[in-house]
Amino acid sequence: MSEKNNIQLAIKAAIEGGKEILEVYNSDFAVEHKDDKSPLTEADKRAHLKIVSILTESNIPILSEEGKEIEFEERKNWKQLWIVDPLDGTKEFVKRNGEFTVNIALIENNFPIGGVIYVPVTGVLYVGWKEEAYKTSTNNSNITWSEIASASNKIPFTKSDSKFKAVASRSHMSEETQDFIKSLEKEHGEVELVSMGSSLKICLVAEGVADVYPRFAPTMEWDTAAGQAIAEAAGKEFLDWETKSRMEYNREQLLNNWFLVK
Repeated sequence: MSEKNNIQLAIKAAIEGGKEILEVYNSDFAVEHKDDKSPLTEADKRAHLKIVSILTESNIPILSEEGKEIEFEERKNWKQLWIVDPLDGTKEFVKRNGEFTVNIALIENNFPIGGVIYVPVTGVLYVGWKEEAYKTSTNNSNITWSEIASASNKIPFTKSDSKFKAVASRSHMSEETQDFIKSLEKEHGEVELVSMGSSLKICLVAEGVADVYPRFAPTMEWDTAAGQAIAEAAGKEFLDWETKSRMEYNREQLLNNWFLVK
């Protein structure tokens, strides 16, 4: 199967996984905590199963948050793999603010070459492959790459104003992030803070709404792989804060270092 066909498969899997999540999300539920019987867990598992059933067609191994107990001894020899987060943004799911996503990335030799982020509630779809990235809106899981590319929605879009914008939480900003924002203010003057749930924070930089996203807090590989693919396809940089180079994947430790998207 060609790489472009693989991305086509990822688009289908993300949208179909999103439909599974919406069935639970649109039901009358209350979540006290994430246990085996909570609606959040049900949505997670249903999306995971649907996504895996579709991606299996590619014969590429899958690393998913819902199936993460794969030993590194088995994973380390994988030249290609899918990294999947079937439901990214559990707090957003519980708050019912719609800012949760399905994340699917195709990794080759430890780096993302393609990624899909889908927002089930709005139908917004971000896709990145090699040096092309797009944002569109659809619930059609059979939409083709050429249909997405022909809709004149290539990202990054032109910024609507010249104000420098950083992705950061106004209410939960770490001391390190505060220091980084202060350094930006010295360089750019006033810095406007913008925020969003889940992997959509990365998409804000990818599409040109924000200039930079410092993440000086813990994340896992499945939180970032698809976003990195999309950001890099849109011409942005996704840097491991410790190594100062591109974030690598399928590591022995799946916990990411801090990172910077710009």
